[in-house]
Amino acid sequence: MRGQFLLWSLTSLIALGQQQGAQQQGAKQPPADADQAVTRVPPVRQFVLRPRIGVTTDKELTLQDALAMALANNKDIDGSRIDRDKAINSVLGAKGYFDPKVGGTASYQKTVTPVASTLGGSATGAVTSRNGIADPQLSGSLPWLGGSYQFDLSSSRTTTNNSFAQLNPQYPTSLNFSFTQPLWRNLHYDDNRHRLEAAKKNVYLTDEQFRQRVMQIVTQTEQAYWELAYAYGNLEVQLEAVRLGRDQDESNRRQQEQGLLAPIDVVAAQRQLATFEENAFSAQEALTAAENALKTLILPDRTDPIWSSALIPITPVNVSPPVTPLQDAVREGLDNRPELAQVQINREINETDNRFYREQTKPQVDLVATHTNAGLAGIQLPAGPNPFTSGLTALTDQINQLSVLAGLPPLQTTGGGTTAGLPPLLVGGYGQSLSNLFNSNFPTTQVQLRISLPLRNRTAEANLNNSLAETRRIRNQRLQTEQTIEASVRNAMQSVDSAKARLESSRVARESAEEQYQSEQRQFRAGTSTLFLVQQRQTDMITARSQERRAEADLGKAIATFGLATGTILQTHNIQLR
Repeated sequence: MRGQFLLWSLTSLIALGQQQGAQQQGAKQPPADADQAVTRVPPVRQFVLRPRIGVTTDKELTLQDALAMALANNKDIDGSRIDRDKAINSVLGAKGYFDPKVGGTASYQKTVTPVASTLGGSATGAVTSRNGIADPQLSGSLPWLGGSYQFDLSSSRTTTNNSFAQLNPQYPTSLNFSFTQPLWRNLHYDDNRHRLEAAKKNVYLTDEQFRQRVMQIVTQTEQAYWELAYAYGNLEVQLEAVRLGRDQDESNRRQQEQGLLAPIDVVAAQRQLATFEENAFSAQEALTAAENALKTLILPDRTDPIWSSALIPITPVNVSPPVTPLQDAVREGLDNRPELAQVQINREINETDNRFYREQTKPQVDLVATHTNAGLAGIQLPAGPNPFTSGLTALTDQINQLSVLAGLPPLQTTGGGTTAGLPPLLVGGYGQSLSNLFNSNFPTTQVQLRISLPLRNRTAEANLNNSLAETRRIRNQRLQTEQTIEASVRNAMQSVDSAKARLESSRVARESAEEQYQSEQRQFRAGTSTLFLVQQRQTDMITARSQERRAEADLGKAIATFGLATGTILQTHNIQLR
């Protein structure tokens, strides 16, 4: 495993450095010559690759595991889920426009009215009335044809000291129904239905936005995975370079002790070794950065224990990806890319806007129908004198006495007490009033035609013109998006093809560099080459190995980019969105 390889490499290098130090201390220096007088053999340096900061354990990680963790924990994906939930709640809120509304009012009123004559109903100059009202209501809008309705049941209890009242207390009631039906504007499409339709379209829009964000995160995670794989591979290459540099340094020191090499050759090997060590430290730093970039994508928060683990990628790169013809790949991109689906949904939303604003340019013609049932009942007062004739009682009695003396019949009294002539259906309590109400004893029906013809409707016309302009913009946006997809698919296909070619070339270059290095080593040992050429071949070999690892990672990243360009990356990894 790569983690075990790194530990083994570190242990070997430390042991190698200690061994060479002991050899250096016990070795005799050759006789000084002119070169040795100015060139000193540098001491053996120990190479220690320190443990990475905050990393204490190893964890093997497959590409599918990394993608699953990203889908479960990535905050950007979670934010897209929240946006989708909000869009669904907006649909629920738009449907709420058609929910019936229940309400009502209740009141109590006391009124003292001054009167200046007996005809006002009071001999004291004031009439006191008390009135308690309860009026529950039910109203709402219909989801069809733009109609609206309202019911209300008004009930009250009234008491008064008016001398003309025949029922006290009284229980007036009324049941009112009103229905308004648009006949022109808002008949086929109104604001409530427009809001609901737009909210439903927005759910589909957030679905596509969610899918797009998931595809982007999957692509970023896959690319970060391959970048981490390269970082591990490059660190292995650089540690191998350090090992080769140590071997070369040890060989040069032995030959210098035997007088076969000048001290400057030991210095040259030491410089080469220091360069390799520097590259190893840089590779370790790049490994940490690549690993943290992947952890940021797949871990839920900073407290996750995996932050203390070294993530070791174990999924190999697919070096032979399937070949798709260009036209088929472009067609897949046009069919699967969420950007194009979003443009289509925006076009559908714009069509609903056009329909609504066009509806608002029409004249307002409404049919309003109302129907009211009234009820009334009360407690009948005892019979009493007629307030209009009570002042003539003494005169009537005197006339009747004279009429008797004259042998004439007496005058007939006018009668008409305060409770005379009441029909039985008005006498009773609140129940009798409701009976009159629901028996429709006192109905009222009214039908109205309300017409509003604005001389100019510039606001509606401006809104419609803006919406039509948006239609043209969306049409252009669709063409631009299709062109962008065409370009991205072509670029992605070229990247995959080029990455495959680079990988093949890098393998040949690596194999050739290894052969050259081995050949140069043999010639150097035979005395037909120089240390400079050996070191050059060694550097070329290390570079070729690193470039091969880079090409492998680039191919994996190019395949991920191609999946994003064609919109097939989710299907490739068998990811199902819920």
